[in-house]
Amino acid sequence: MKKVLVVYWSGTGNTETMAKQVVKGAEDAGAEVTLKTVSEAAADMVREAAAIAFGCPAMGAEVLEEGEMEPFIAGLSRAELGGKPLGLFGSYDWGDGQWMRDWADRMKALEAAVDGEGLITQLIPSAEVLEQCHELGKRLAG
Repeated sequence: MKKVLVVYWSGTGNTETMAKQVVKGAEDAGAEVTLKTVSEAAADMVREAAAIAFGCPAMGAEVLEEGEMEPFIAGLSRAELGGKPLGLFGSYDWGDGQWMRDWADRMKALEAAVDGEGLITQLIPSAEVLEQCHELGKRLAG
């Protein structure tokens, strides 16, 4: 059984809702899934997972949340991410999604096998976006 780790930070609950759908998709595809807020996560969890999903909303000038998520992501290396399937997701209020493109580029630079360009939604995720999250989970479990 494939081990999938989903780590997220959520301020309003929108990214948390997305994370739960990623988990459901991976579980529906037969994976063993661990869901953690970023404050509960550690690099060794990332290293031990077969596939990973990270979720974080856009903050400020389209950046990752700076108190917990950014330091966690900045602390990861090829040792944890190299070659692993990785999904990125999150919500935003304004802008055009630059934070997600930047995040995907950073993860690709660490040789993670990033799924697409990241899954983003403006504010509250729609039923369609939640289905996309479910499908992301299934792909990560595959």
